[in-house]
Amino acid sequence: MDFSEKLIAPTDFATYLLAACFILYALAKYFYPKRFHEFSMLPITNQYFFVHGKNDELNHPFNIMLFAAQILCVSIFVFLLFKVFNPSEIEGNEWLFLQICTAYSVFVLIKFSLEKIVANIFSMDALINNYLYQKLSYRNFLGILFFAGNLFFLYVYPPTATGLIIFGGCLLALNVIALLYSYKKNGKLILGNFFYFILYLCALEISPYIILYKSFV
Repeated sequence: MDFSEKLIAPTDFATYLLAACFILYALAKYFYPKRFHEFSMLPITNQYFFVHGKNDELNHPFNIMLFAAQILCVSIFVFLLFKVFNPSEIEGNEWLFLQICTAYSVFVLIKFSLEKIVANIFSMDALINNYLYQKLSYRNFLGILFFAGNLFFLYVYPPTATGLIIFGGCLLALNVIALLYSYKKNGKLILGNFFYFILYLCALEISPYIILYKSFV
């Protein structure tokens, strides 16, 4: 029987980053099992928000771990978009992923800080904190879906333009549905502060994404 040497190609950086994400999710589940279980049931029930988020728990270690994983997963997905739609940028810029990760982190943190400042100026801290907690929770859950999608595109089915657009579009639609549901849940408070809500929506929910889109274009 003849034996031939099998060469295994070295894993790329995405493997280590996804492993880091998996470790973050495992740690969150290990240290906060009940909270993680309630979090995993977000698409089915709102029990997670009834138990958590009533106080200012945005900086809770559980949220920080999931947020860190979200940043890595979203950045990997954006990197895959560049790989498919603009491969020359990857070849000519070895720091592209780090730039994507930094840009996304800074964008989210600046937007979050501005929202907190506006809430304080208009004395809407309770309302905005509750809304921010819900939004963070939903997006951390979407981060898990990004994690699964990245695994699929990297190790099961090679990423294509159609596949990435469909997957990204579905998650974008889920994000919009989550926001609309959050608005509906806080309908009475929003109607009582409708002018400020519209001002907030235009200034801090719509404008930043328009600016970000224009910057990329």
